[in-house]
Amino acid sequence: MQLSRFPSMLPVAALLAFTLACGAANARQAWPPDQGKFLATGGVSTVEGAGGGGLVPWALITGYGTRDSWGANVHATRVVTDDYALSTAGVTVGIADRVELSLASQTLRGSVAPLAALRLKQDIVGIKIKLVGEAVYEQDRLLPQIAIGAMIKHSGAVAGLGALGVTSVRQLGAQDERGVDYYVAATKLLFEHSVLLNASVRATKANQMGLLGFGGDRGDRYQGRLELSAAYLLRRTLVAGLEYRMKPRNLAVDQEKAYYDAFVAWFPSKNLSVTAAYAVLGDITVFNPNNQKGAYLSVQAGF
Repeated sequence: MQLSRFPSMLPVAALLAFTLACGAANARQAWPPDQGKFLATGGVSTVEGAGGGGLVPWALITGYGTRDSWGANVHATRVVTDDYALSTAGVTVGIADRVELSLASQTLRGSVAPLAALRLKQDIVGIKIKLVGEAVYEQDRLLPQIAIGAMIKHSGAVAGLGALGVTSVRQLGAQDERGVDYYVAATKLLFEHSVLLNASVRATKANQMGLLGFGGDRGDRYQGRLELSAAYLLRRTLVAGLEYRMKPRNLAVDQEKAYYDAFVAWFPSKNLSVTAAYAVLGDITVFNPNNQKGAYLSVQAGF
């Protein structure tokens, strides 16, 4: 990942330095992290790196560090549909249960003609800040935990379509190879009912999360899109749930549709989680017009 691709990262870098300094001052017992949060309350890693479900960021901060500590994890995710395979790897840090920082790299590969050689890459830098509410410890309040976040994205060159003369997402109609998603997430935990509910609103121009660039021949403006998650604690170490994520439709060559999935996440300890899901990603380009659906598997390890 080349951070030099992100000139707009300077304000984020300044905030990062300030946050790390504050976190270090507050977390006097910096090592080992205290892991004081309840099991599974850090969520898992999304395909874009942020803490939450598989597709939707939550207002919860990743890791198990409390407000006097920190937590971190690495993850690897693989989604295999009828015509494509998406791989994501990344690292996420939660500081003082207030700020979350993430880095992720995505690769999408085609597997069926005419896009069997297709390869798309994207790097994502994310930040999330908890604003108000406490999902775990304020069960008697209606106010959910609310966080804001941003994902700074850069899609790489298009590989595998050289025979068609396509080497850039701009040639597919995208207006830009770089973009930023902004979101607000609200998460409510109902311990008495073993239920988690989350609603996020994302302002985005991204095509297929940004893998096909940003904006397009159909439109180049930010659009608000709703994202929903619901999860149920089957037992202390096992969570099942559903997710739904609306998408923009900016490209004539891509009849983009909503994503959704049904998942089961296993938390054998605070250091490891495994998430399996059945995901539906809709159409991905008019060249392979099948509804893309298939298996999702993600492994997260950390503290």
